[in-house]
Amino acid sequence: MTLAGVAALVGLALVDSTSIGTLVLPLVLLLAPRPDVRRYLVFLATVGGFYALVGIGLVLGASAVADLARDAGDLAPLRWAQLVLGVVLLAVGVLGDPRRWFGRRPEPAPEGTDATSRTATWRARLTGPGASYRMVVGVGLGAALVEVASMLPFLAAVGIITAADLAPAASALVVLAYAVVMVMPALLLLLLRLALGDRVEAPLARLSGWLDRTTAGATYWIFAIVGLLLAGDAAQALDLT
Repeated sequence: MTLAGVAALVGLALVDSTSIGTLVLPLVLLLAPRPDVRRYLVFLATVGGFYALVGIGLVLGASAVADLARDAGDLAPLRWAQLVLGVVLLAVGVLGDPRRWFGRRPEPAPEGTDATSRTATWRARLTGPGASYRMVVGVGLGAALVEVASMLPFLAAVGIITAADLAPAASALVVLAYAVVMVMPALLLLLLRLALGDRVEAPLARLSGWLDRTTAGATYWIFAIVGLLLAGDAAQALDLT
């Protein structure tokens, strides 16, 4: 795996670390008057473990496709496809909704289906009187299931790991490392909460509020970052840089 590929994976994992499941909901648990460390760790382990299992499955499946391409004697088409995808995502991230390029306006989402109402439901389940460990695991799995299909950084990372042509065991280790980096910011916030106590409660509350306001509108800058990382990794692999 190239240095650009490693840098791309770290960048993608850090982008993933700001999602609802990896940061927004963990902050809900941290802002409780007495944060339950075990419950917090169970939640992060559930989210991170789910992504690791899904990622390993996707990488192994995609590796089988790559093996077919290698048997045909050329992996370059996969890299060119990665480059095209990266350029398209970068363009969408910079220029906005493609429908606006042709003068069309996107239709508003139906009421009650937005991420805000879903997050509010998860918050209530995490902080309500029935917030058992089973409930924490259920919310973690629910958040991961809802997000995994739409998390472009994660799916892009799967593509980079597959294109690196690693052995299956090495690919699985890279996916596990990706999951660890993805939950690392939430773990660092836990350490700060335990070390500083109520002194960090106000900053954490401000961070939580900022994430609530920006998560829904962060899609395009995520597109741009993912596109740039994908295109850069593919360009280096194709000796275009």
